[in-house]
Amino acid sequence: MGSTNLESNKLEMYELGPCEDAFQMGFLIGQRFSKLIHSRLSTDLILQDQLLPFAQLPNSQHFIHTLSETNKNKFPNYWNELKGIAQGSGVSFLNILLLNFRKEILPFIPKTKDYPKEEDINDDCSDILVVNDSMAVVAHNEDANVALVGHTYLVKVTLSNGTTFTAYTYAGELPSCAFGFNNHGVAFTLNSVPPCEEEILAGAIGRNFVSRDLLEASSIEDALARIHSSEASVGHSYNLIDTRTRRILNVETASRNRISVHEIGETPFFHANMYLHLQVKQAQDENSLSRQTRASSLSKESKSDFLALLGDMNNEKYPIYMKGPLLYTLCTAVVDLDEKILTIIEGNPKEKQVSYVFSLS
Repeated sequence: MGSTNLESNKLEMYELGPCEDAFQMGFLIGQRFSKLIHSRLSTDLILQDQLLPFAQLPNSQHFIHTLSETNKNKFPNYWNELKGIAQGSGVSFLNILLLNFRKEILPFIPKTKDYPKEEDINDDCSDILVVNDSMAVVAHNEDANVALVGHTYLVKVTLSNGTTFTAYTYAGELPSCAFGFNNHGVAFTLNSVPPCEEEILAGAIGRNFVSRDLLEASSIEDALARIHSSEASVGHSYNLIDTRTRRILNVETASRNRISVHEIGETPFFHANMYLHLQVKQAQDENSLSRQTRASSLSKESKSDFLALLGDMNNEKYPIYMKGPLLYTLCTAVVDLDEKILTIIEGNPKEKQVSYVFSLS
């Protein structure tokens, strides 16, 4: 019931910068969205029932310390940004840390009958992408655990070096584990992928830090270089978009710097939450398999077709457009490289209820 009330609140955008430093930037964001961050912390059962208890175990201390030190050393500015978010919102740094490292920690929490496997509660997103003579489009469903409903916002940040980025952000997390774009013509959407546990490198770089870094990429080549050098702990799928050269790349990654790049062309490419071209042992994900199969049967000739596909609820158990009880489609983002706009749709994308339109030129 509470989520319905939250859902009715319009997605808020906060513009800030240039700031004195990364800490001040995080502080201002944390201060502005303190209420949302506190609300998320109190209602996020994965944090309360799994991450926090795990963090208190004596044998978890070294693991979390290693994870922290690795990320702090590679990305000191983003680490300070996190500290600013914690101080600005008035919540403990441990809570903010656990939210941002949930993907790197959850696979190592012992599973019990009380808690489902991590892949059963995984964030699930769907993307449909194409570059042909008539259109160049990325359409993305931002799916997450139902605890995130009403706990997201947009930030538009100007950095001291002149870079400006806009990012859809989960309360308490670095921008952005979802999608974003900057004034260099670079945009991205993200899909989680479920590698098996032996494919995960404990204590390496967190995915939230990698995607935060992409917001500052000066080109699609620079974005690829940042992913290449990321030394990530857990795999991820990145849809990199270059509005200046009309290119879209799907980049699948795994730990130990494994990477596969697929250039999007005239055949529409649907990506759920499974590896499609990087050879990695992955957890079986019935949700993704179902969405992948359903998408293959639907029309993909126009942008309207893409929105209809992302709004499809044909499969009751595993719909492409999700309405709970565990997973929920928070919004749909559509990047049109020819019109050079990013549109955010709240509600079923078939109904085209646009809440924001951003220029990418």
